[in-house]
Amino acid sequence: MSMTIAFIGLGNMGAGMAANLLKNGYAVRAFDLSASALDKAKEAGALPCASAGEAVQGAGAVVTMLPAGKHVEEVYNGSVFGAADAGAILLDCSTIDVATARRTIAAAEDKGFAMVDAPVSGGIAAANGGTLTFMVGGSDAAFERARPILSAMGKAVIHAGGAGNGQAAKICNNMLLGATMIATCEAFAMAEKIGLDPQTFYDISSVSSGQSWSMTSYCPLPGVGPNSPADNGYEGGFAAALMLKDLKLAVEAAAAVNASVPMGGNAEALYQMLVNSGEGGKDFSSIIRLLRG
Repeated sequence: MSMTIAFIGLGNMGAGMAANLLKNGYAVRAFDLSASALDKAKEAGALPCASAGEAVQGAGAVVTMLPAGKHVEEVYNGSVFGAADAGAILLDCSTIDVATARRTIAAAEDKGFAMVDAPVSGGIAAANGGTLTFMVGGSDAAFERARPILSAMGKAVIHAGGAGNGQAAKICNNMLLGATMIATCEAFAMAEKIGLDPQTFYDISSVSSGQSWSMTSYCPLPGVGPNSPADNGYEGGFAAALMLKDLKLAVEAAAAVNASVPMGGNAEALYQMLVNSGEGGKDFSSIIRLLRG
C-alpha cells in the first residue's frame, strides 16, 4: 500500500489508530494542536505537519478523530474542503451528534468528496491493538472506499446505513452499555449488603438470565471475573466523562426524534453525578463506588 493518509487528532485514541495505519503500510501526514502528540506520531513514523490544511495536501484519505461536533465542522469547513485533493476519501471517526455528522457529509458531497462517519467502539487498548469496531454511515460507494483504511485500524467494520447512521449506532450502543453497567453495579452493591458474597453472586448471575457484557467481560468489582479496569483502581478503559458525553448525545438525539429513553436519561443523570464528584477521569465502571455509598 502506498496511499498517504492525513490524520488529524492524535489524542488517546487517534495516536494508536495512526500507529496502526503506519504498521499496515500507509504513509501518514499528522496534525494535532498538541506538540507532544505530534512528537509521538513522528516517533511512530508519521510526518508531522504544521496545520490541518498542510496535512491533507496530497493525501488520498483524511481521517479525523476530534472531541466534538463543533471541532469536526471547523476542521472540515476551515481546512479540509479547501485543501484536500478532489479524489480524497474523508473519514470522521469522532463521536459526535447525528445532525452535525449528516450536515458535514452533505457539505462534503456538495464539494465532490466521498465521506463517511465512522465512530469507534473499543477504547484505548483496542485503538493501540488495532481491534476497534467501526460503525460506518455513508453511501455504499463511500463505505467500500473507506473499508480497507478502517480495517487497518480495527477488527470489525460494519456499514450501519446512510450518513449519520454510524453515530446513531454508536450512541444507541453506548446508552445501552451505560444503563447495563449501572444495573450491574446496583446488583453487586445490593448483593453485598444483603450478605451474598460477590464472587458467589458472579458465579450465579454470569450463567443466569442477568448475565451481560458489563458483568462477564468488564466486571466492575476488583478480583471478580476477568481482568478489567476495576483491577487497576479504575484507571484506563473508558473514562466516565466520555460515557457522560455519549449519554448526552443519546438523550439529545432521542429528544430530536421523540424517542422515549427513561433508562438512558437516568443513566445520564447518574454519570453526571459521578463526573461532578471529580471522578470523570476514572473508568465508567467506577460508578459502583457511587452506588455503594
